[in-house]
Amino acid sequence: MDAKSERQQERRVLTGNGAAAYAVRLCKPDVICAYPITPQTELIETLYRFQADGSVGAEMVEVEGEHSAMSVLIGATSVGGRAFSATSAQGLFFMFEPYIFAALQRLPIVMVNVNREAMSPTTVASSEQDIMLVKDAGWIQLHVESCQEILDTIIMAYRLAEDPQVMVPVTVSYDGYYLSYFSEAVDIPPQEAVDEFLPRREMSPRLDPQTRMTIAPFGDPLVPEYRYKHLAALQRSKGKLEEIDGEFQQALGRGYGGQIEEYRCGDADIVLVTMGSCTGTARVVVDRKRDEGLKVGLVKIRMFRPFPRERLLGALQAKKAIGVIDRNVCFGWNCGHLMVELKAALNGMEPQPLLLNFIGGLAGADITLQHIGGIIDTVHSATQGRHCEEVAFLDVE
Repeated sequence: MDAKSERQQERRVLTGNGAAAYAVRLCKPDVICAYPITPQTELIETLYRFQADGSVGAEMVEVEGEHSAMSVLIGATSVGGRAFSATSAQGLFFMFEPYIFAALQRLPIVMVNVNREAMSPTTVASSEQDIMLVKDAGWIQLHVESCQEILDTIIMAYRLAEDPQVMVPVTVSYDGYYLSYFSEAVDIPPQEAVDEFLPRREMSPRLDPQTRMTIAPFGDPLVPEYRYKHLAALQRSKGKLEEIDGEFQQALGRGYGGQIEEYRCGDADIVLVTMGSCTGTARVVVDRKRDEGLKVGLVKIRMFRPFPRERLLGALQAKKAIGVIDRNVCFGWNCGHLMVELKAALNGMEPQPLLLNFIGGLAGADITLQHIGGIIDTVHSATQGRHCEEVAFLDVE
């Protein structure tokens, strides 16, 4: 960050939820509609305080549940408005019907999902299980590591969703408790800088009393074209995110690598693949193992939908082995969702790297320095010919 950018920004100690609320305020949505649910509630409470003190001018719509919340935003964006919502776990599931509708209608909504375990057993603790269950609903999914990245990514998400070549809603996901209630120093850009980076897009209203049109038409002949164009837009969003991240770095001094972030990967023999808040812990262990002489690197997945296959092929080419850390389970494949995606993405790569999956952090369990050190040691041992199970649970003896 240059001195000019640093002087312009205000530094505050904020929770992840607080950082999200400040980002939303900077983006100036027209309508905010969300139903409180742990561990997201603080975000909505902060936005209501901003409305009360006059720093947020959005229409705050109170509803009886998440299904109605997303339905309100569908109406708001259908007439050209900018909209925001947030939820977690059971709230996301209750929202699912209009959540799908918003994606398939290509409405540029931005929302936050504060990742939480899905019941049962009943828990409000961290996991990525909730967001994985809606991965194929047609939304763009961006996953973040820190409170600063929460703020910056929400701003970038509006640029991405509203890009005329994309026009697909975006969910920004961050881990409950580990980020939602974690406090750290966050640099808040000035409003004028965000206004310049995220100008008010002059969109023609989707619905206009003066113009006859149909929204969500019933008609089987239209479905193939809808799906074809939606898939094409998702693929375009990969390159758009790269451009937006670069422009954000130029304007505000921070960048995150676009779809993925590579760390010490160039000469690495083995690589960890992570997503979310455990990445910072993994980065520390990678540095320690490097000091011990082990050539290990790290790839952080930021864009999970669409999946960043092309970037990953470049980052993981010629690696001996890959340790994949999942904070979720895929019941259909007896592993984690990130493991399934990487297997598909790397299918056919020559030479084929060894893939090992490590599942941890479920229901709020921590993923520790010791865990990640053990993961790296296991992956390294596998490259030396030792037999290792393809999937291992960190918290199961």
